[in-house]
Amino acid sequence: MSSVQILTIDSERAGQRLDNYLLSQLKGVPKSWVYRVIRKGEVRVNSKRIKPLYQLKEGDLVRVPPVRTAVRAALAKVSDKVSEQLNAAVLYEDDAMMIINKPSGLAVHGGSGVSLGLIESMRQIRDDLHYLELVHRLDKDTSGCVMLAKKRGALKQLQNDIKQKVLTKTYLCLVAGSWPKKVIKVAAPLHKFSLPSGERLVKVTDEGKKSLTRFKIVEKYKGYTLMEASPITGRTHQIRVHCQYMRCPIIGDVKYCPDDLNKQGLKVGFDRLFLHASSLEFNHPVSGEKIKVSAPLDPRLEKPLKNLH
Repeated sequence: MSSVQILTIDSERAGQRLDNYLLSQLKGVPKSWVYRVIRKGEVRVNSKRIKPLYQLKEGDLVRVPPVRTAVRAALAKVSDKVSEQLNAAVLYEDDAMMIINKPSGLAVHGGSGVSLGLIESMRQIRDDLHYLELVHRLDKDTSGCVMLAKKRGALKQLQNDIKQKVLTKTYLCLVAGSWPKKVIKVAAPLHKFSLPSGERLVKVTDEGKKSLTRFKIVEKYKGYTLMEASPITGRTHQIRVHCQYMRCPIIGDVKYCPDDLNKQGLKVGFDRLFLHASSLEFNHPVSGEKIKVSAPLDPRLEKPLKNLH
């Protein structure tokens, strides 16, 4: 068992939520343990009980209770194969940030039923870094560009750029059918709901939140259209549901594409969701330099796509 720690918050960590700070400091400790010790009052800030969402201030003193070795061991270890894959997937890196070409099937962070996500894996692989946080999210089954911040200041600047729509995200998706040439944007409001089973879905409804996606036809094939999609708003499953709304669902989408269309896609070779975060264009959070980073297609998408020719 480790001893009690008293950690002082510096300017780099100021503004970070207590729960996220503890998760980044206690590498290998499950989320459930962190939230339990906060709830029980074993974690204190300036000798006071505090809530998980508390935003830390420079100079705050954080009391961290002893962590049993068994608790740390509860988190799965990154395999050598995954470690090699993620190291090879780094598209861009400097002192402030990195961008990774996330593989399909890997969640960006751990949660219910997922012990290791991208961020937990990278913290293990890059244990030389004192700070590493997700700038934005990407669905588990979507591949492509994911941005991580290596400094608190970079995280705040990049997330602000996303809110101000300074940062541009572009996706590639293969949809069923022929996309109408005149449709270059879809502005259909989206609403999240849950099925009795607990599965969460999204649908277009007047009561939903305003949502906007811009679309561009890249290439047309017999029965399919390769599209470029740029979400202006950032709603859950936005591109997927907007494509479904246009009656051109994304191939391989088990939530929003009919089974018969997915079966046809399997015959061609598409065995996963064809949605790929192909590029990020942004201002560097420190230098202000304009940067564009592109992610190559997964071979599981690129090979069957060639077959369509």
